[in-house]
Amino acid sequence: MIRADEHHLRNGTLKSHSDQKQQGSNSLKNGYHVQKNGKGDGFHQPRVRGEDSFEEAPMCVAVLTYMGYGIVILFGYFRDFLRAVGLEKCHQAQEREEQKDFVPLYQDFENFYKRNLYMRVRDNWNRPICSLPGPVFDIMERVSDDYNWTFRLTGKTVENVINMGSYNYLGFAENNVDFMKTVADETRQYGVGVCSTRQELGNFSIHEKLERLVAEFLGVESAMAFGMGFATNSMNIPALVGKGCLILSDELNHTSLILGAKLSGATIRVFKHNNMQSLEKLLKEAICSGQPRTHRAWKKILIMVEGIYSMEGSLVRLPEILALKKKYKAYLFLDEAHSIGAVGPTGRGVTEHFGMDPNEVDVLMGTFTKSFGATGGYIAGKKELVDYLRSHSHSAVYATAMSPPVVEQIIRAIKCIMGVDGTTEGQRRVRQLSENMRYFRSRLKEMGFIIYGNQDSPVIPLLLYLPGKVGAFSRAMLKRKIGVVVVGFPATPITEARARFCVSAAHTREMLDKVLQSLDELGDHIRVKFSCHRPSHRQELYNETDFELDS
Repeated sequence: MIRADEHHLRNGTLKSHSDQKQQGSNSLKNGYHVQKNGKGDGFHQPRVRGEDSFEEAPMCVAVLTYMGYGIVILFGYFRDFLRAVGLEKCHQAQEREEQKDFVPLYQDFENFYKRNLYMRVRDNWNRPICSLPGPVFDIMERVSDDYNWTFRLTGKTVENVINMGSYNYLGFAENNVDFMKTVADETRQYGVGVCSTRQELGNFSIHEKLERLVAEFLGVESAMAFGMGFATNSMNIPALVGKGCLILSDELNHTSLILGAKLSGATIRVFKHNNMQSLEKLLKEAICSGQPRTHRAWKKILIMVEGIYSMEGSLVRLPEILALKKKYKAYLFLDEAHSIGAVGPTGRGVTEHFGMDPNEVDVLMGTFTKSFGATGGYIAGKKELVDYLRSHSHSAVYATAMSPPVVEQIIRAIKCIMGVDGTTEGQRRVRQLSENMRYFRSRLKEMGFIIYGNQDSPVIPLLLYLPGKVGAFSRAMLKRKIGVVVVGFPATPITEARARFCVSAAHTREMLDKVLQSLDELGDHIRVKFSCHRPSHRQELYNETDFELDS
């Protein structure tokens, strides 16, 4: 077993769950759901979690996908041969002759993949935008004279492209003069840059105001803001766990979580995506066997999951994970980068969506870069946890404080969502987002596309599979003035290339209908309507778990 005295942060900021007392009831706060006797029976009733959709592609599609990659790889080796004998010019930087005996700086396959596969479709990424990235934007036209090795601008602009790729879930990436007045006022008062860390001369009153508001919005004791969302994970996880600790990470966790886990020095074990069977098996092994060789109890066991998984569009199984956390006295790190603001009746994330008490999650993490139309991230939870991070987190100690105008943008967005600005605009946007994403997802299913994810997720992946269709799909959509994000290896499994749509509350029904009409036509033209409505081969063994949920 894990000893109770080992269940704490390095300075004792988190106590053992066995020492926590049950509270009879929690008061209503900012319209957030009330928890009574540990149950989600308060202001917001828990919503039924729809099953994540992971339809399996027909066998012929899988075979053609492998054949497509095989053909491209064969031609890649042939072109490498032509480059080696001097019949084709090599545009990529090469190591000098005197360095040939050194260990390669790049992995062979990744370098080969980029040179021979990625370069063929490179024009579909990093397109220069020259306007506000709202529901529509303008793109600077560019062409390549050397097969995508370099680009040149033509001086023309593709205007009014429908933006289906940005994380602008609630439409706060805007330049409305009335909405942005307070941001302009703070810019005049504080300026743009802070030029110092929070611990030196960069701790402004507006930073503390933001952190109080975030804690109030989430319904927890305290919160701390950071200037970069990626670093909120990668630089804070090493402060929470270290050598002698165990991290149980979902196999589809974001790179920032993976990097933070690696930097911590803790032992990392991966469980299958959203599979409670796999997670409980690892927890049992950790409790029974302890650390390798010594078999001593782990100092801490930390479960790391995301609220919404950005490449799959799937929703975390939070009630089941909380039940396992309590049963095995582990800690839970919940990354709500894509779910905060976008999920829940009032936009408070997956804890509200499932009717769970946010104080049951040990570490709440989120970003301001998506639903709030700004930059940065936050860590929230118990006051002793946040106080500990203020002095031990590298991101808190060494990073420059957030820019005051950005802080004010976040404050005005949160106030709008909470309704404390005297309007119902925030809640209108939350409801509009929910309506838009359900409409868009249902129409795609009706058309016969294979799409992944949960019905309550604003991230909607549409599977393309074949490598040749990835570039063709993106280019054809841009010709129809629709900007989409296509994703392939290494961000996804090599045989699951996809287009990822991000729905926004700022999208009008006319915009969505235009996109859907274009998708319907293009889906028939390049033949990507693969759906046969067959369940996936992915193992879903939730009914075999022996843990119990709170009744």
